[in-house]
Amino acid sequence: QVQLVESGGGLVQPGGSLRLSCAASEIAFSIYNMGWYRQAPGKERELVAQITRGGSTNYADSVKGRFTISRDNAKNTVYLQMNSLKPEDTAVYYCNGYISAVGYNYWGQGTQVTVSS
Repeated sequence: QVQLVESGGGLVQPGGSLRLSCAASEIAFSIYNMGWYRQAPGKERELVAQITRGGSTNYADSVKGRFTISRDNAKNTVYLQMNSLKPEDTAVYYCNGYISAVGYNYWGQGTQVTVSS
């Protein structure tokens, strides 16, 4: 059974940093495109960052220059380094793994990030 397990969320003050991790099991991780999404209360889930199997990245405008997505295929893990956090970054962050061509699309259970003083 495919599993994506996020960790690293928590409470941080504005301007602080957090690193989220997403460990994948039961998938050929290196061939998956991976992404981080977030959903704030009362809002729709939105894309934060993506990294292709080839290492290309893209980011939501709201996080460019502050967040960095990376992957370690040897550890079957994707990371999201979040710096200069703002209260509006508060949300549940979800890990996603997909291969569009064959319709594979998996989600983690989410990890809460709260930015507050």
